[in-house]
Amino acid sequence: MAIGDWNFWNPGLAGLSVGLALATAFFLGMIHGVTPDEHTWPITFNYAIGSYSIRGGLKAGLLFSLTFTIQRAIASELAYFAMTDFLVGARWNFAVYVVVGLVMMASGFFILRKGRIPHLFHSHALERGGDEREPAAMPTYMPLVHGFLAGWGTGAFAIIVYTVLAPAMHSAYLGFLPGLLFGLGTTVTQMLLGALFGGWMARRKLDDRARVYVARKMAGRTLSGGGASFVLVGALGLADPGLASVSWATGLRIHNLAHVDVGLLLVVVLLVPIAGYAFWKSVREARERFPATP
Repeated sequence: MAIGDWNFWNPGLAGLSVGLALATAFFLGMIHGVTPDEHTWPITFNYAIGSYSIRGGLKAGLLFSLTFTIQRAIASELAYFAMTDFLVGARWNFAVYVVVGLVMMASGFFILRKGRIPHLFHSHALERGGDEREPAAMPTYMPLVHGFLAGWGTGAFAIIVYTVLAPAMHSAYLGFLPGLLFGLGTTVTQMLLGALFGGWMARRKLDDRARVYVARKMAGRTLSGGGASFVLVGALGLADPGLASVSWATGLRIHNLAHVDVGLLLVVVLLVPIAGYAFWKSVREARERFPATP
C-alpha cells in the first residue's frame, strides 16, 4: 500500500498489514507528542523548564517518554487480549487524572519545599543546608514515574492503538508492538519539545542564579497547581462519568484537536494560565532577590 493510501484519521479503513499498522502507530505517536494532550507535553513542559537548559529539557522529555512507551506497550498487549473496555472506560481515565495529579502535586511540593516531601503530620528532609527559601532540583526519577502513570490515561490516540492497531497484529507475541512504536514516536517529539522548553528557559535575560530560581520555582508552582487541577477534574469525573462525553466539534481532522473536550479544557483553561502566573510571579521574585548588577 502506498503512503498516499494511509488513513491516519481512521486507520481501520485502510486494511492494515502488520507493517502498515506499526508505521501508523509511530506516526500517530509523533503527532500525539505535539498536540495539547493533557497526558504528555504539559507535563514534560514542567520538568523541562525546571532543568533550565536544552540538554536538561532533552533529558526530561526522554525520561518521561521512556516509561510512557513501556506503559503503552503493556496496554497494547492487554488490548490484544480484548481488555479494551477496561482500558478506555470513563471512570478509569478520571481515576488516572487523580493519580497523575497527586504525583504532580508531590513533585511540585518537593521543589518548593527545598527537597522536603510533605508527610501527614511532619516533613522529612531529603537534603540539608542552603537557604530554605531556595527551590530544590527535581529528582531524576520523577519524570520516569510520571511518564508511566500518565500513559494509562486514554484519549483518541490511545483508543486507536488499543482498538485498531493492536488487534491488527497476527500474534500475541506482537501485540505490544503498536504501543511500543506509538511510544517511540511520542518520544521523538517529546525530546524535541523538552529541548525547546529548556532552551527557552536558558535564554531568559536573567543571571545564572535568577534563571535557576525562576526555572525551579515555576516548575514547582505549575506542577503543584496543575496537579490540584488534575485531582479536581478527576474527582468530578468519578462523581459524574458523563463529564467524559462533554465536547464540541472543531472541524479539525487532527486527533486531540478534533473536539474541545475535558482534556483540552484542562490544558487550556487551567494548566496554561497556572503556568503563565507561575512564570510571572517567579520572575518578579527572582529580580527582587537577585537584582542585576550595573
